[in-house]
Amino acid sequence: MAKPGAPSLVDRFEGLPIIIVFFALLALFMYTAPQVFLQPFIYTTFLSTLPPLLLLALGLTFVIGAGEIDLSFPAIISFSGFTFAILFKEYDLGWLAVIVALAAGIMVGFLNGIIIAKIGIPSFIATLGTQFFWFGMATVLSGGKSYALRGADETSVWQWIVGRPFAGSETIWVGQLPLQALWTAVIVLVLWAVLKRHRFGEHVLFIGDSNAVSRVVGIDVDREKIKVFTLMGGLAAVAAIMLTLENKNFFGNQGQGYLLTAIASVLIGGTSIFGGRATVIGTFFGACIILMIEPALVATGLTGAWVRTVQGLVFLTAIVFYLYVDEPQRRAAFFARMGWSRGFGRTAEEKSGGRARPSAGATRQ
Repeated sequence: MAKPGAPSLVDRFEGLPIIIVFFALLALFMYTAPQVFLQPFIYTTFLSTLPPLLLLALGLTFVIGAGEIDLSFPAIISFSGFTFAILFKEYDLGWLAVIVALAAGIMVGFLNGIIIAKIGIPSFIATLGTQFFWFGMATVLSGGKSYALRGADETSVWQWIVGRPFAGSETIWVGQLPLQALWTAVIVLVLWAVLKRHRFGEHVLFIGDSNAVSRVVGIDVDREKIKVFTLMGGLAAVAAIMLTLENKNFFGNQGQGYLLTAIASVLIGGTSIFGGRATVIGTFFGACIILMIEPALVATGLTGAWVRTVQGLVFLTAIVFYLYVDEPQRRAAFFARMGWSRGFGRTAEEKSGGRARPSAGATRQ
């Protein structure tokens, strides 16, 4: 019998529930659509389309973990993407275009942080407003036009950011492996280490639990929130550059499809919508599930109209699951209302010795 208070399997292995769900879904899709999911080409496609979504979801993991929300990152993709495209195409600035586009995203994120932390506007309202503003700026500056980056694949910028380093391989699918997947993997590892091992990650989760308590223990809440939103802006800018280079084109609305999918990836992965708990590994597998659903449904013969339906079902199921797994008191209350097993939902302390410990009141009596 496990010792009282011993951490559960879920507590010991970060993201374990969503990892199990991911591999279960993958096995299901391999069985129902073997012509797609037993071929390597679908996975090389994922490696080129997953990075932007994953980068956005990683930034949101920190934002939501801190008890905030950011709705402006689709506009940052549009604004930074335009900045990169115009400097890269019209002025032939190459790597300088990359630096300026990154600076644009970081600037927007920093301004979001100032508005939220210093002025005190709730993040939902602030980032909703800045989303409209920066989308408008991108549209005004671009004149509503798209920019085709012809010949981009012949430049060092394309080769080093989204290039195919094994293009000369005799194995076709190996030649299609994209470099942006490598850079994204490095960012995932760094941000995982920051969240789990660095003081900044610890501060983010403290703030997500309680702003007041965080201030009492000496955390500069305003400064850390500004850092969180600046990180979000920088990651959105990286996603914008990768998207523009991979497509060899800039579209004014290229970030609009990522808002709900990025948020769903974070929450499906196990980051608490209430703040105070975040998981980079869970976000990674959550993004993989969200991305995998659409080709899986199409491959199994269902129409594209089912994609949002299934994504919504997975999203709601994951939220309810994590809510009741991670909060024993909610779980115990739920099973009590349902009249189910008394042992279900009790904490390890309550189950020590095979029976619930008597309450203080019962002891006094």
